[in-house]
Amino acid sequence: MSAARAIGLILGLAADGALGDPRRRPPVTAFRRVAAGPAGIGIAGVAVLAGVLAERAGRGRPLVQASATAVTTWAVVGATGLVTEGTELARNLEEGRLAPVRGTLSELDPRVSDGLAGVGLSRAAVETLAENTSEVVVAPLLWGAVAGVPGLLASRTLGVLRRAAPGNWIVDRLDELVHLLPTRAAAALTVVAAPVVGGSAGGAWRAWRRDTIAHPSPNAGRVEAAFAGALEIRVGGRTVYPQGVVELPVLGVGRNPDAGHVTRAVELSRVVGWLAAGTSVVLAVASGLRRRKG
Repeated sequence: MSAARAIGLILGLAADGALGDPRRRPPVTAFRRVAAGPAGIGIAGVAVLAGVLAERAGRGRPLVQASATAVTTWAVVGATGLVTEGTELARNLEEGRLAPVRGTLSELDPRVSDGLAGVGLSRAAVETLAENTSEVVVAPLLWGAVAGVPGLLASRTLGVLRRAAPGNWIVDRLDELVHLLPTRAAAALTVVAAPVVGGSAGGAWRAWRRDTIAHPSPNAGRVEAAFAGALEIRVGGRTVYPQGVVELPVLGVGRNPDAGHVTRAVELSRVVGWLAAGTSVVLAVASGLRRRKG
């Protein structure tokens, strides 16, 4: 069964790459709209329950498990869409077209970007790419490796709910708990990936360990700091959200980011995604072997 889950993850990622931008997948878009509505928590619960039933139906049936895992991975992992949107951000920033940048950011991040200029938008783009790399790529893959279809669905639906209903204490705490380990895994993978894109592994490590101590969230900022350190730039600071202004710690050292750093952040996100895919396959196989020995 471990092999079936691993194969399902690989097939789902292959489908994500082959079929392109998830914004053009009607079933995925419809689910996000429903989950973001008034009955979002109930819909999310039903989705996770369906995942549990699908996982049980696959026990002893490798083909069923692999198929269910593949379809769910394709539906919830947003690696291709993130790279596509990140590339759009970098291109529009390079060409000085700030209105489309603000529009793309509004789809990826809840912050208010209307008053931001080039440097502020570049900083927001790098932060958003880092956070979404953890949330829509690393976290679902790792949870899918250890918990199968329910893990994939629970990880992703909590992220959708958190953004749809900011300030919901229950959703926020559950989201923090589910992403406690994946955010740190994503930061660690960023350290490993940094030299591949010409970045600094040491800078990523130091920024992650040093600058996030003062961050108010147990998760937020970890991957952002690692990205900033890898790219040798500064992010963080004053951030405006619909519910108010938040003074966040400055993450990383060096210059302010520009469009070129956004392009490198896209490549860093891509490499972190590859490493997360490999890690998830190894975890799926190891988890299955452990259950078999037990």
